[in-house]
Amino acid sequence: MLPTDVLNTLRALSLNERPLITPAPDKDPVSKDAFELGQKVQGTIQAEVSPGVFKVRVLEQILHMQLPTTLKSGDVIELQVMSLQPRLTFSLSASANPLSTPENLSRASLLLSTLAGQPQEKAHIRAMRNEPLLATADRPPDTTQLAHKLHESLSQSGLFYESHQAQWLAGSRSTAQLLQEPQNHLAAGQVSAQHVASHQEAATIPAQLQPLVQQQLHALETRQVLWQGFVWPNQQMDWEIHEEGGRKNPMNYEEAGAQWATQVRLNLPNLGEVAAMLRLNQHGLSITLDAADEPTRALFGAASTRLNAALAERGINVISTLVTAHEQPR
Repeated sequence: MLPTDVLNTLRALSLNERPLITPAPDKDPVSKDAFELGQKVQGTIQAEVSPGVFKVRVLEQILHMQLPTTLKSGDVIELQVMSLQPRLTFSLSASANPLSTPENLSRASLLLSTLAGQPQEKAHIRAMRNEPLLATADRPPDTTQLAHKLHESLSQSGLFYESHQAQWLAGSRSTAQLLQEPQNHLAAGQVSAQHVASHQEAATIPAQLQPLVQQQLHALETRQVLWQGFVWPNQQMDWEIHEEGGRKNPMNYEEAGAQWATQVRLNLPNLGEVAAMLRLNQHGLSITLDAADEPTRALFGAASTRLNAALAERGINVISTLVTAHEQPR
């Protein structure tokens, strides 16, 4: 089940509660003096600048707004001013386009509730591309390049698409980066078909994206993500990121005692089955190195001192380093 606050939000939307919209200025800062709290205004869609993000003219001001993708240039939307501080915020009241009415948005929230209720332990992501992250394995891997490739693969998975849209609006993420994510890979014919669907049959979330939306909801609930892919030719790796403990007070991370953990698992030709678990909290880093073979564990033990020294040189406080035996499945 999802956390109570997320479920309450979905239920509110399913009861036709209006979605909130916080616009970003196009070129000039927003003039809030033109608006009053509770005021109802009309906005005219000028253009769709990226999937779901539109340029809208409101009281002679041009704003960027994230709106239903069923809208098109020339549509008129009804907005109501919900807040002026700290940011100008509207609610979407109605639209000249029947597919973007609150009733249709309610069905979208009901679909989200259905997806959230489907069982899944963690968000399971496979690398978007079939080719390995590194092209060759004829020499020790460039760890800096590998870390960059892993970050890129996870970032482009679509799991964090909405937060990346916010970064795009703030100017900290480029359009080219946003277009790499699967939400922007729908074929033009599929998008057009959605636009002409009847009011009763309109698919608010394309079928191809529903598994990804489910992964997003479960990642929000479980705080767990599992990535699988090839890091170099013929070498698969499992990479898991999750939060451990301390969810009683999510507003104060340190007081809650939470820590983030990341683990990589590989089956290497010379070392056998190995895993590395890193746990990071406000006190520092804890490392657990796990191996199925005794010679590999001895190698890890001998190298742990050099590993700790290298991390200390980079300002990382290592709390502990532990070498453990890999448990064979029963």
